[in-house]
Amino acid sequence: MKQSTIVTIVLVALVLIALVQAFQVNGLKGKIGHALETGAVSGGSGATSTSTQSGSGSSGGGSLPTNIQNLPTMVGGC
Repeated sequence: MKQSTIVTIVLVALVLIALVQAFQVNGLKGKIGHALETGAVSGGSGATSTSTQSGSGSSGGGSLPTNIQNLPTMVGGC
């Protein structure tokens, strides 16, 4: 077979795969939107709680989350 024929077949296959994935993503977006409308899934409260606590840095004003309170002070040192 010619090289241009092989390249054309590969490109057509990639376009078909991209179309299938686009339909799958669209279907997932619809399911997620429906789940959020019906209240089956909470609206991402976990992401907002972690983002509001970040950035306190060295100010020391806020308390640490419980999952990182017991970390060692030095990682991998002698």
